[in-house]
Amino acid sequence: MSVRVAVVGGGISGLVAAYRVRTALGPEARIILLEETDRLGGKLRTVPFEGGPVDVGAEAFVGRRPEVPALLAELGLTDRLVHPAGARPLLYAGARLHPMPTGTLMGIPADAEAVAGLVDEATLARIVAEPNRPFDWDRNADMSVAALVGDRFGEQVVRRSVDPLLGGVYSGLSDSAGVRAAVPALARALDDGATSLTAAVTRALPPPSDTPVFGTLRDGYGALLDALVEAAGADVRVGTAASGLRRQGRRWWLDPVGEVDGVIVAVPAPRAAELLAATAPAAAGHAARIPLASSAVVAMAFDGDAELPQNSGILVATGEALAAKAFTLSSRKWPHLAERGVALVRASFGRFGDDTLVDADDDQLITLARADLATVTDVVDEPVAAFVQRWRGGLPQYRAGHTRIVDAFEREMATVDGVEVAGAMLHGVGVPACVESGTTAAARLVTRVAG
Repeated sequence: MSVRVAVVGGGISGLVAAYRVRTALGPEARIILLEETDRLGGKLRTVPFEGGPVDVGAEAFVGRRPEVPALLAELGLTDRLVHPAGARPLLYAGARLHPMPTGTLMGIPADAEAVAGLVDEATLARIVAEPNRPFDWDRNADMSVAALVGDRFGEQVVRRSVDPLLGGVYSGLSDSAGVRAAVPALARALDDGATSLTAAVTRALPPPSDTPVFGTLRDGYGALLDALVEAAGADVRVGTAASGLRRQGRRWWLDPVGEVDGVIVAVPAPRAAELLAATAPAAAGHAARIPLASSAVVAMAFDGDAELPQNSGILVATGEALAAKAFTLSSRKWPHLAERGVALVRASFGRFGDDTLVDADDDQLITLARADLATVTDVVDEPVAAFVQRWRGGLPQYRAGHTRIVDAFEREMATVDGVEVAGAMLHGVGVPACVESGTTAAARLVTRVAG
C-alpha cells in the first residue's frame, strides 16, 4: 500500500511540508492537506490591487537567509525574485521624522552615535557609560528585551528604537519579547561572556554584506503558494477542520481523513494544543502557553504624483499620538511596484494584548490610516483605492522563556512516533524560518513512515 500522510494547516509551513513529503516519497504517496479556513496561504495573501498583485500579509523575506531563494530555484521561480530599491526607512518619534538608526541590532545600538538625535542627551550619556557599569547576565535564565535594554540604555532607546522594529516583526513590544528567542544573536554573545550590553551588541552585529537585506516575488507570495500547491500534488481540502487525532494500531486516525501513516501539524499554537491534547497532553500544555497577537493591514493606492517621501517606510515609536504602528511606502521600496504609476502604501495596526484597532470596521481603519499618513508625510490626497486585511491571531509572541517552552514541547513530541509539528510557533516567525520548519518536519516524518 502507498504511504498516506495528512498535513494539517495550509499556510507556508504546511505547504512546504506537503511539497517536501511529495518530493521524498514520490508520486505514489497519498498526501491530504486540510485547511480549516476558506483559503490557503495562512499569513501570506496576495490580492489584485490597482494594476497588479499586492501582498497584504508578509511582504518580504530576509534575503541573507538561504531558504526562500533555494525554494524558488527548486520551483523554477528564481526569475520572479526581486529586491528593494535601496531607499532607507524613517522613524517617527517625538512627533517628527528621523533617519532609521544604523549600527543597531533589532534597534539596540552598539554605541551612542547610532541613536544621536533620536534620544536625549541624558540617554546618550547613559549609553556611553554603560560598558563601565557592573553587569550580570544569567546564562540559565531569560528576560524581556525591554527589561534588559531599559536597564542598560534607558527607556527612550526601548520605546523609540527597539519597539518599532520588534513591533514590525512580532506585532508586539519589547516587553513581550524575550531576549533568547527574539534576539538570539545577542543572547549568544551574552552567554559567551560579553561584559556589557554594548560589547554584546557589537559582537552580535552581522558583518557587512553586499547581499540585499530583503527580497520578495514580483507577482507576490501568491506565485510561491500556487507553485507549492501544484508541486505537492496533495488532496487539498479547504474549509475543513481536523480533529480526533489518535493512535490507531501502528498508524494514526484523523477526522475527517481516517487512517494515515503520519501527520504533520502546521497550525498556530492554540490550535495545535487542541489537536494534540488527547495524544500528547504534555506537549499540548506547552503549546497552549504561546499567545498570539492580532494585526491589520490597510493597503492604499494614491495618484502617482502623491508626494511620498523617498524612503522605504516609516516606523512609529511607542507613545506617539498615532494609531498606526508602521507604514510601508511600497512603491518607493520596490522598483517593480513603482512601475505601475500609482503610489502604494501599506499601513499596519495592532499590537499584542490590544485588539481594539483590529476590531474596528474597514471605514474606521482606512480613516485612521489616511489621517496618520497625513501626519507623518503631509500626504492628504484621497486614496483611489483601499483594501483592509485583518490577521486575527496572526503572530506568536516569543516572550521571555519561549525557547524553554519550545524545547520542552519538542522533547515531548519526539516521543510521539508519526506526528510532527511545524510553524511559526517554534523557531522563527519569518517566511524563511517557516520554510525551514516545514522542511524539517517533513524530513523527520518521512524517516519514520518510510523506514
